[in-house]
Amino acid sequence: MSQQPTLTERLVSLWDHLGLTAAHVATQMAGDVADLARLHPGRIAGLLLCVPSRLDPAPFAAVAARTVMLGGERGMTAEVTARAEPRLPGSRRVVLPDYDAPGWADVVADRTDAIAGALRGLSGEATVPDLAAGAGVHAGITYQVHGKGPALLLLPFFLAPSQWEPAIPGLARDFTVVVLGGRHLGGVARLEDRARGPSYAGMINTLFDEIAPAAGDTILDVGCGSGALDRLLARRFGGGNPITATDVNPFLLREAAALAAEDGVADRITFRNGNAERLPFPDASFDHAFTVTVFEECDADLALRELFRVVRPGGRVGVIVRAIDMPQWWHVDLPEPVRRKVDIPPQSVGPRGVADASLYPRMRAAGFEALTCFPTLVTFDRPEGPIWRYREDHVLSQLTDAETAVWRTATNAAREAGLLFMANPLHRAVGRKPVA
Repeated sequence: MSQQPTLTERLVSLWDHLGLTAAHVATQMAGDVADLARLHPGRIAGLLLCVPSRLDPAPFAAVAARTVMLGGERGMTAEVTARAEPRLPGSRRVVLPDYDAPGWADVVADRTDAIAGALRGLSGEATVPDLAAGAGVHAGITYQVHGKGPALLLLPFFLAPSQWEPAIPGLARDFTVVVLGGRHLGGVARLEDRARGPSYAGMINTLFDEIAPAAGDTILDVGCGSGALDRLLARRFGGGNPITATDVNPFLLREAAALAAEDGVADRITFRNGNAERLPFPDASFDHAFTVTVFEECDADLALRELFRVVRPGGRVGVIVRAIDMPQWWHVDLPEPVRRKVDIPPQSVGPRGVADASLYPRMRAAGFEALTCFPTLVTFDRPEGPIWRYREDHVLSQLTDAETAVWRTATNAAREAGLLFMANPLHRAVGRKPVA
């Protein structure tokens, strides 16, 4: 089997396909362009790291003088960009006043003018291509072209519902704006890679062993993301259990539908726009429901009551959330001061979200009975994969240069031994809606 091209090889091929010697680049997901910046710094005219919540500064050293880091005044993006600034001499840090930007923030919709201003302030000479407006696909990356002027490539955010859309009309007056997408970039790449992990898929299969839908039972997924788990279940049930997959993010819904079509299971999944706090379905619409790493980001109690409402009496609901109250674990030999830093999972939870053991009493309070509660660990062991890089970038954003060197030595040793992996904690529960 031929080896698949790396993301950087895909991006370089896309640059060449579009006739770009150099382009301005904007992304939230620093890992998507880290190797491009390290291996091909001349292809990046100017770089905007837009509200990154995880950032390893080292790969960006060669483009530091052309880099702008934009973060909130508080929260993870404020901390990450503040720690990175002294490690990237010549870079510029821009703060969005009175703003927090969690990973699901709709930042371009919230602060359109500030972000457009940061993009217009990028230094460096970008190619002015002769590209017609329209869409295409190259090297597995989708692209849409708007406007005329120096090339500006916009890579997808992780979870932002509007993505770059609010800023595109204004930017297209000054740039040739090329909006990128597809399974290899942004949140889609990380959600797809996560679902490929054997223990992650096993966790979902175990959840459904407990839910135990009968033939023909309908299933609702709240917060489907890229649809990776719905496709897994569509293959497991062979179309015998109709799946409705909802998400509040129209970008992710479009990507999910495209991936379902590519995988030949589009006829088994219906994708719908839906907010977990206000599901667009009548009472008792589904036999069963589930949600995975969504209730950290919304009003969890309200969302649990919505799940209870839309499931029929006797139906079962499975909920999985991140566990910030348990340590994550890296199979790496580290000194204790470094270990104490890296074992703390990202503290990513909204003010009304749930990412701890309170999930279990919350489900009871929402009305569910016969709870099966099972905290769990899932492992990731592909250091070349997007989800590993996303998690490792969180670690590296916290370490000093000396600690980073220790980390590199230790992870290289574990890799050479064939024993490099990490374990990520989650809380899981399945409950039943009582029969009236």
